[in-house]
Amino acid sequence: MRIFSKTDKGKVRTDNQDAYFAGSIADNAAFAVVCDGMGGANAGNVASENAVRHISEYIIRSYRDGMDAVELEKTLRNAVASANIELFDMSASEQGLSGMGTTAVIALIKDGEAVIANVGDSRIYLVNEEIKQLTRDHSVVQSLIESGKITPEDAKFHPRKNVITRAIGAEGTVTADSDIIKLNSGDTLLLCTDGLSNYLDDNEILSVFKNTDISSVPEMLVLKANQNGGGDNITVVTLSQSI
Repeated sequence: MRIFSKTDKGKVRTDNQDAYFAGSIADNAAFAVVCDGMGGANAGNVASENAVRHISEYIIRSYRDGMDAVELEKTLRNAVASANIELFDMSASEQGLSGMGTTAVIALIKDGEAVIANVGDSRIYLVNEEIKQLTRDHSVVQSLIESGKITPEDAKFHPRKNVITRAIGAEGTVTADSDIIKLNSGDTLLLCTDGLSNYLDDNEILSVFKNTDISSVPEMLVLKANQNGGGDNITVVTLSQSI
């Protein structure tokens, strides 16, 4: 398993409200969590950091070597639901944290399969000779695209492009989307916040993968996003497994 990561506050924001964890939990298994917090003052930091901590601890505590992909998918969904309860309670009990929330993308690779889950507009891509977005954004513009009211090109410049429709901690309950993906040799999962996807299109991301050693991909993607404006925090994690 090969894991590489990079986070950066970008060129405009004064602080970094992204948070992430990535690491191995067994010889044949590794996972990553990436969150992009929202809320006033330090609430976004609190939301993302606590969500990453809670989800990571839940997965590590629940993981058993014999678990199959369906069991792992349930674990990821339960980890999100549990983190949501904690964040929602924190938001309700402390005025300065009112309204806080966070996106989350989670990927766990084991024995040639990837189990993924997401809430919000952070993304997971599958990258090999091509690039494919595996997650569906929970956002206003994604809903408008699906209803045919705007095009994907329009979405890049839409005034509500940063408004998400689902977040951890924003309401009393939340449901993560999830899936199980079969991996082939040479496949890499890319987890990222919208500080990357809003500043690099799919072809630009793929070009970095094709022209950069995998160990340097996160750093190069962050550099490119900053060169293209760097208007948001940027977090990138890659997970690869030789099969």
